[in-house]
Amino acid sequence: MTTHEIATDAPIPPAAEAAETARQLRHLTDRAAVADLLGRHLRSLDEGVFDEAWGRAFFTADATAEMPLGTVRGRDAIVARIRAGMALFDRTVHLGGAPVIEVDGDRATAHGPQLSTHVLADGSEALFVSGGQAKTELVRTPDGWRIAACALRVAWTRGTPPRLPAGMGPADAA
Repeated sequence: MTTHEIATDAPIPPAAEAAETARQLRHLTDRAAVADLLGRHLRSLDEGVFDEAWGRAFFTADATAEMPLGTVRGRDAIVARIRAGMALFDRTVHLGGAPVIEVDGDRATAHGPQLSTHVLADGSEALFVSGGQAKTELVRTPDGWRIAACALRVAWTRGTPPRLPAGMGPADAA
């Protein structure tokens, strides 16, 4: 056998096998934790409680969010913008498809489809539906994985969009 050949029937030392198993397990648990955070975030949008604890559960203090209502920076600004935006709807359902999650140490990215159905809060019961792609950057914190940056790129809409109050358009984002 030359120095460039690898023996395929050579036994793997137990310590190396244990280290590889631990690495794989960490990778899988990180992916599961990221997927769980993203799923809980989408579900929470439909529950309508957007307080300080909600923001801490999902975002880093310096997070950035690009959304249809503009780009905002900082967890407090994100919470305020989402609270104001979701107040435009009587009820909602946010669905995310299985994201592609890539973990690299204490950082991760997730890309996946998102379908959002909204019933306007103006008494009309009109529907506004959007579909697009969500891209999320996450970091591991002492409290678990949190969103450091997210962007929702809407590819299409159907129905009646909400009437935005003054100061709430994309140009007004902080």
